[in-house]
Amino acid sequence: MAVNVAMNQESQVFLFLSELLGRKIVDSERRPIGRILDLVSNIGENYPPVSDILMLLYKDRRTVLFPWRRIEVVEGELTAPFLRTEDFREPLLRPGELLLKETLLDKQVVDTDGAKIRRVNDLQFLQSNKGLYLVHVDVGFHGLLRRVGLERPIGFLLLQLFDYAMADQLIGWKFVQPLSSPDLLRLTIAQNRLTQLHPADLADIIEDLDIHQRSAVFRSLDVETAAETLEETDPKIQVSLIEELSTENASDIIEEMSLSEAADLLGDLPKDKVEGILKEMEKETAEDMKELLAHPEEMAGGLMTTSYLSFAPIVTAGEAMAQIRHEAEDMDLIYYLYVVDGEEHILGVLSLRDLLVAPPATVLSELMDTRVVAVNIAERKERIADDFAKYGMMAMPVVDDEDHLKGVILFKNLLEVVAPKLGR
Repeated sequence: MAVNVAMNQESQVFLFLSELLGRKIVDSERRPIGRILDLVSNIGENYPPVSDILMLLYKDRRTVLFPWRRIEVVEGELTAPFLRTEDFREPLLRPGELLLKETLLDKQVVDTDGAKIRRVNDLQFLQSNKGLYLVHVDVGFHGLLRRVGLERPIGFLLLQLFDYAMADQLIGWKFVQPLSSPDLLRLTIAQNRLTQLHPADLADIIEDLDIHQRSAVFRSLDVETAAETLEETDPKIQVSLIEELSTENASDIIEEMSLSEAADLLGDLPKDKVEGILKEMEKETAEDMKELLAHPEEMAGGLMTTSYLSFAPIVTAGEAMAQIRHEAEDMDLIYYLYVVDGEEHILGVLSLRDLLVAPPATVLSELMDTRVVAVNIAERKERIADDFAKYGMMAMPVVDDEDHLKGVILFKNLLEVVAPKLGR
């Protein structure tokens, strides 16, 4: 294991928190000074150094903080050979510091490498010269047995009876995101490890948390990650997460979602919350959202998004590509492009691939396919699903009774309604 901290390769040893808690500290004459109650560190770094120990003094039963750098490991004993009065200080933590046992042991953390919630059974440190660095979290049964003093007898029985040797289950600290409190989450907000997860994995993790942890994790995410994660989360949990936010913050996140997903979410929220969120939105986005909310979810109008690309027939392939580069970031659909007349009647459709291989000067009327398959805005989901299956399309245009293009249904959005367990 490579540890990216400046340390000499001599005198390195791994220690577990369970092996340190309760250990005696002795002076140079091997006279007991006190015993370790906890370790202090700032966990915002990849390999956080232990700054102090929380120690119970034997002499007057006081609890004090004592710097780890003043401790030496001599023949397995923890020795403080050069005691100074100023090294003992009141147990008041500095900004950013935390007690590791109190904060992490038996608490839930996210393993961002495996995208799972784990329980911390022990902590592993690397001791190198004067430094002690938190390098791993132990989430295995072996770590739990070590803590309660049953590691050797249980290990012996397993080996003798089943020929099974227990192994440590260690997660590198750089892959750990604590969940103990919102304060912990704020410590790593600048380099939040949760944002490295796929939104679907992050949604699964959020769904597994209790309501308070769920809210704390969600609030720690940046707006874009929060929006992506919300789209992958169970609708009931979506509602609870948004209801916990201020109207302004909720609006910022919902505006980053696809229009169809956002409309579905708003449709499940209380009316007064929806009105407040819409007021905070940009006017154009709010109008699109209101249009989608006016249609039942079971029909085409409730399934569609109004965020798609449409062009006049005289637009050239080069001009269309320039517009796509400018607007693609805000679009729910860019695979299909629709050609419409001045009154938004749909004339034809072409794929992005068709556009990419076409000479830039070619007008879209020469590239489009006029055999357009569309559904009426009042069509029900069952008929729409049949059309998707029959024509093998990734998206289906939605028209009104006068054949005006009103929106587009993405296959993913239909799937979430027809087969929710597969869509989420």
